[in-house]
Amino acid sequence: MKAAIVLEAGRTPVYGDFKEPVPGEDEVRINVTAAALSNVVRSRASGKHYSSSGDLPFVVGIDGVGRLDDGRRVYFVLPQPPLGSMSQRTVVRSGQCVALPDGLDDVTAAALGNPGMSAWAALKERAKLTAGETVLVNGATGTAGRLAVQIAKYMGAKKVIATGRNIEVLKSLASLGADVTIPLVEDGDALEQAFQAQFANGVDVIVDYLWGPSAERLIAAGAKAGKDVVPIRFVHVGSVSAPDITLPSAALRSSAIELMGSGIGSISVDRLVKSIDDLMQAALAGRFEIATKTIPLSAIEETWSSAGNIPRVVFLVV
Repeated sequence: MKAAIVLEAGRTPVYGDFKEPVPGEDEVRINVTAAALSNVVRSRASGKHYSSSGDLPFVVGIDGVGRLDDGRRVYFVLPQPPLGSMSQRTVVRSGQCVALPDGLDDVTAAALGNPGMSAWAALKERAKLTAGETVLVNGATGTAGRLAVQIAKYMGAKKVIATGRNIEVLKSLASLGADVTIPLVEDGDALEQAFQAQFANGVDVIVDYLWGPSAERLIAAGAKAGKDVVPIRFVHVGSVSAPDITLPSAALRSSAIELMGSGIGSISVDRLVKSIDDLMQAALAGRFEIATKTIPLSAIEETWSSAGNIPRVVFLVV
């Protein structure tokens, strides 16, 4: 079968032939139609992601859309290495695929799955968001952050605060549900003051896609406000800005901030699949918007390095 294959860690996947997958006990074969390119897919392909198996060669991709042998249309996640989603066929555990609702097309479902799940799981599984709370999305101008704004509103957030560097995209988030936007300016003190102004009115949940300096300032601002307001649940999802932060111990001792991560490992696979199922069922009612661009899987080599995250690239498997 044809597939996008990583032959060496750090090298661009190539389009070629890979061995046909054979389902084992409690596994199903999926005839893939669409698979999206995401940050985690790139990171796993490079061998740098914490969940990378290290096995070579392997098929790239962790999720996608396709049909079971009986014709049912499903979204699936986490094929067992060396298999991946960017191939004509793959195999997953039967519990790692969910039925797709009529009206949600393959391309949108494939694009929505990974970034939407990251937001849904962070808000519902980790933060336990309840209706009427205030959510701050740090890094809301990326694909996942834009979805986090929409999903927070869908879940009943009273107020959504969005941060980001891209000023034009930040302005557009008002139409998706952002009540307040904060540009991530270079002046750290000014940024912290902007955060403190929001914390003064109460922030219940932070969903962080950036880490790095902005996360440091958020924790510092939250610690200063945390004595007089409800404890803040800080959920770390991504590290687009930097892999590390400097965390003063006093920020934790002097406040009730709860720091937690959200992703593969911090949430069981079964709960992640449940989050995906809930997301897909809510997609039409929530009218979640995500920009997409479709490209044949055979063009993966020339697309891999040049593709950005907006619009979300979805590879079509013929």
